[in-house]
Amino acid sequence: MGSAYVAGTFDTKGDELHHVADLIARGHPVITVDLSTSGETSRADVQAAEVAAHHPDGAEAVFTGDRGSAVTAMATAFTRFLRDRDVDGVIGLGGSGGTALITPAMRELPVGVPKVMVSTVASGDTSGYVDATDIAMFPSVTDVAGLNRISRRILGNAAHALLGAISHPMPQADDKPAVALSMFGVTTPCVTAAAGRLEAEFDPLVFHATGTGGRAMEKLVDDGLVHAVLDVTTTEICDLIAGGVMSAGEQRLDAIARTRVPYVGSCGALDMVNFGARETVPERYRDRNLYVHNPQVTLMRTTPEECREIGSFLARKLNACEGPVRFLLPTGGVSMLDAPGQPFHDPEADAALFETLEREVRQTDDRRLLRVEHNVNDEEFVTALLAAFREIL
Repeated sequence: MGSAYVAGTFDTKGDELHHVADLIARGHPVITVDLSTSGETSRADVQAAEVAAHHPDGAEAVFTGDRGSAVTAMATAFTRFLRDRDVDGVIGLGGSGGTALITPAMRELPVGVPKVMVSTVASGDTSGYVDATDIAMFPSVTDVAGLNRISRRILGNAAHALLGAISHPMPQADDKPAVALSMFGVTTPCVTAAAGRLEAEFDPLVFHATGTGGRAMEKLVDDGLVHAVLDVTTTEICDLIAGGVMSAGEQRLDAIARTRVPYVGSCGALDMVNFGARETVPERYRDRNLYVHNPQVTLMRTTPEECREIGSFLARKLNACEGPVRFLLPTGGVSMLDAPGQPFHDPEADAALFETLEREVRQTDDRRLLRVEHNVNDEEFVTALLAAFREIL
C-alpha cells in the first residue's frame, strides 16, 4: 500500500491541510508535504526544504525571495519529488498560486491515480491547470483561509472524495490490450467501423480530436496505458499551422516517437481548420472557403500551401519515430466534406498534402506510407487501415 499525499503551503494553510489529512488518515496512510517558499519549518511530514532539494538546480533555485520565481521553481521540485514515490492519491489546497504550484505534479502522474485540487479558481477556466489529465477541481467557495462552517464542508467533501477513490478503485479492465483511436465528426464512420471490428480482441479508446483529445491520447501513450495507436484523425495539426482553436500543440506525435508504440496514422480531417461561431473567424480568413458546422463551430478549408506545411510537419514527426509506423493517404478524400460534390472537395489541396508526405517522409521497412484509393470513410479504407494495424503488431 502506498500513501495519500496532502500538499500545500503549510505556512499559510496549515490548519486546513491538517484538517484534510486527519480526515483521510481515518481510512488510509497519509503523508503531508509542505510546499511553502518562505523557508519556515512546519508540522508537515515532509518539509519544504526537502522538496526544494529535488529542483535540478538545488534548493537555492526555490528560496529566492521572489514569490513568482519561487513558486515556479517549487512546482518543478514537487513534480520531481512526487515522480518516484508510491502515490495512491494526492490532494492539494490553494489559491491561484497554490493551484499553479501543485497541479503540474498532478498532471505528471498517470491517468487513473486520484487527484483532487481544492482551489479558489476552480470555477473559471481550469484548462491551464487540468490540461489533458483527470484532475478533479473542487471550487473552495470561500477562500482557503481558515476553517469555518463552509470550508469544513468543502474540504471534508474533497477529502472523502479522494479517500473514496483510493479505497474503492475501479476493477482493472486489462483483459484486452488498449488501442487509442482519434476521431472527429467527419471521420466518425471510419473510426466507428474500425473500433467495432477491433473490440472482440482489443479495448478501443476513442479520443475526440479537439486539441485536448490529442494531448489526452498521447498522455496515455506516455503512461504506458496504450498498446497501439490508430491515429485516423490528425486534424489538430491544421489548427496549429493556421491558428485554429483546436490545436494540440507542437508536441503532437512526440509521445509516439518517445515510446515507439505501434502506430498507424492517416490524414483524417486535414482539410479543415476549426474556429468558433461564424463571427469569430479572423478577418484575414473571412473570404476563405468556410462551412458552418453548427452555430458554435465554423470550419475553414485548408489551401494547397497550408497542406504542404501540414505535410512537412507530419513528415518531420514521423521521421522521428523509430517504432513501427504506417501512414495511410486516402486519395479519395480525407473527410466527409472532402468528397465529390461536398464543400471541401479540393483535389489540388489533397495532392499537395500527399506529395509533400511522399517526398519528405524517409521510408524504411518499419516506416511506410500507403496510398489508398478511397475516401477515409469508405469501407475499403477501413479494411486497409486494419490490415496495416495487423501488420505492425
